[in-house]
Amino acid sequence: MAAKKILFLVGDYSEDYEVMVPYQILQMVGHTVHAACPDKKAGDKIRTAIHDFEGEQTYSEKPGHYFVLNMSFDEIKPEDYDALVLPGGRAPEYIRLNARVLEITRHFAESNKPIAATCHGPMILAAAGVLQGRECTAYPAVGPDITIAGGKHMDIPVDQAHVEGNLVTAPAWPANAEWMAKFLQVLGSKIEA
Repeated sequence: MAAKKILFLVGDYSEDYEVMVPYQILQMVGHTVHAACPDKKAGDKIRTAIHDFEGEQTYSEKPGHYFVLNMSFDEIKPEDYDALVLPGGRAPEYIRLNARVLEITRHFAESNKPIAATCHGPMILAAAGVLQGRECTAYPAVGPDITIAGGKHMDIPVDQAHVEGNLVTAPAWPANAEWMAKFLQVLGSKIEA
C-alpha cells in the first residue's frame, strides 16, 4: 500500500467521534494525516462536541475532548494532499464561511481526489458548489443544503455509508466503521492481516 497524505478540515465543536476515530484509523493503516482549522496553527487545540442520539427529535450535545491540530491552516497546500476528510458537528456551519476552506474543498473536487464527509461535513461541499449532479448523504437536517446545491440527498441508515466515485459520505458517527472502510477502498488502501 502506498501511504497517502490526507487533510482533515476541522473547527471548534467538530463532532468528537467524527474527528478522533477517523484520524486514528487512517494513521493506524499508515497514512499521514494533517488536521487544520481556520485561524489556528499546529499545536493549537479545538474543542470537540459529543453528539448523541437519545430519542429526542434531534441529537443532544455534550462537551467532548480537546483535539490538538498538527497543521497550520495558513500553510496548507492542497496540491500536496491525496485526499480530504470533512468531519461533522457544528464546525462545518462556520468554517464554510471561510473562503480558503471553500477553495481547498474545490481543489479536491475538481482534481477528483477522494473526499470523505460525514454528518454536517457535506455543508462545506454544498457551500463550495461541488455537489451539482452528485449523490451524497449527511445528517438528515443537512439534506436541504445538498438539494439546494444541486445534489441528491441519499436517505440511508445512520450506520451506513454511500460512495459515488471519489465521494464517500455518511449520516453520522455510527457509520464510522463503514465510512472509513469505504474511504480506504476509494483511497486504494489494502490492509493485510
